[in-house]
Amino acid sequence: MKLPDWNHIRAFHATAAEGSLSAAARLLGLSQPTLSRQVAALEAELGVTLFERVGRRLVLTRTGTDLLDHVRAMGEAAQSVALAASGHVQEIGGRVSISATDAYAAYILPGIVERIRAEAPEITIAIVASNALSDLRHREADIAIRHVRPETPELIGLHLRDTEAHFYAARAWIDRHGLPRAPADLAGPALLGFDDVDRFSAHLRSLGIPMADDAFRLVSENSVVIWEMVRRGLGVAPMLAEVAACTPEVVRLLPGLPPIPVPIWLVTPRELTTSRRLRVVHDILAEELTRPGPLPESG
Repeated sequence: MKLPDWNHIRAFHATAAEGSLSAAARLLGLSQPTLSRQVAALEAELGVTLFERVGRRLVLTRTGTDLLDHVRAMGEAAQSVALAASGHVQEIGGRVSISATDAYAAYILPGIVERIRAEAPEITIAIVASNALSDLRHREADIAIRHVRPETPELIGLHLRDTEAHFYAARAWIDRHGLPRAPADLAGPALLGFDDVDRFSAHLRSLGIPMADDAFRLVSENSVVIWEMVRRGLGVAPMLAEVAACTPEVVRLLPGLPPIPVPIWLVTPRELTTSRRLRVVHDILAEELTRPGPLPESG
């Protein structure tokens, strides 16, 4: 059997690592048409399709993902030889998109991004703030901070730790209404709701808070909006302890109520290890998110 041309393998490896033909061409010092021809030639040599287009992005097919596992070691070995020969490591640049819930994106990520910018200033960070799960397989994001385990083999999930959520209210709200003494005291129009309301109210009832689906008077799918309402004294809502710790005007309610456990997962596509810039961002995120944050004052 005729072995594939190494230049074609290198073109495939670079394209998979960079996520686009233009970025891979810059990395290899080739024109984009030349690189595209080399990738197409490898597909023809192997008789398979390695990439499919999703919008403007190139996404690995399942065959491409499987082949990448074999090519990765070859590419890293070649890169090591090149670096050893040149005697230096090139500047790390490019774009990395991070998907996180709106609360994490607004309150937790800024401090971490500050470190990334200090240590790798050539990397462009794009934040995807959404409570929906970004489709990493189709490169809606490169790295995701999630609160659920990934369920597909194309994704790698790293369980960093478990955090917790509690119920909070502003000191101004407590001054007007007093401190709740039991979970049932939270039920009523002061309790702010998250969409979807049916699921949220069912979870509240499991905690001993008898909240009907139609009892909420202020609801939002955006937790940053809900948290701003809490901060302004408009009601009570659950929030991650790390976020509450950034808001000194709020107080934790019912400290005897069991916390709501929230796992923290760092999720990446399987081809993460082929990209130096993704590894840099991933490792900083993992290190920073593993550290437990300070806890806010209890009521």
